[in-house]
Amino acid sequence: MKKFDDREALAGNLAEAVAKKLSAAIEKDGDASLAVSGGSTPKMFFEKLSQAKLDWSKVTVTLVDDRMVPPDHERSNERLAYEHLLRNEAITAKFVPLWSDLSDHVDTLAEHAATSIAHIERPFDVVILGMGTDGHTASFFPEGNNLHAAIDPDGNATVISMLAPGAGEPRLTITLPRLIEADMLVLHIEGEEKLSVLEKAREGGPEEDMPIRAVLSNASRPVTVYWAP
Repeated sequence: MKKFDDREALAGNLAEAVAKKLSAAIEKDGDASLAVSGGSTPKMFFEKLSQAKLDWSKVTVTLVDDRMVPPDHERSNERLAYEHLLRNEAITAKFVPLWSDLSDHVDTLAEHAATSIAHIERPFDVVILGMGTDGHTASFFPEGNNLHAAIDPDGNATVISMLAPGAGEPRLTITLPRLIEADMLVLHIEGEEKLSVLEKAREGGPEEDMPIRAVLSNASRPVTVYWAP
């Protein structure tokens, strides 16, 4: 775990590490991919990363999950990404959204999003996850209607829809197998309460109760935790 004295130090160090990883992927493979989470936690990290000097035209950015709301909605993760990340140096990055206005049917939207994500042929170079105080990550919510399928390490789906009591709006989420194959997998959390939640998750127990456990137990490489009070 990487601990920092304050959130600005965390954001700066995480942005530097991600930029370095993306640059290395571009040099090695000719392009790079980044999947990010929403919420209030990553805003400062996004803003610092957006100023990184690298060839953003060769970077594809997508979302770990999003609410099924239009991109101008205040709770849209797509809107958050455009306002805080896809600007400054990063304005030339290619963005692949999860939400679309092609249908009102959740499964149709999930299939369309999966097709879009499939164009990122290699495993993600970087995935940044968050975590809620209920132990959810991505849109893997306790009591979610598709939770079992979403966290199945042997599942075939790339994107799945999710309805859950704690989720608010219906969601779309990239599934566990696609996330945990990332070359750099980060859990970005802030505050003492979330640190306590993570410690509880690490003690073991049903993945359905605290879905972050599915990531911690199935990831092919260690999950790097970035934390600040």
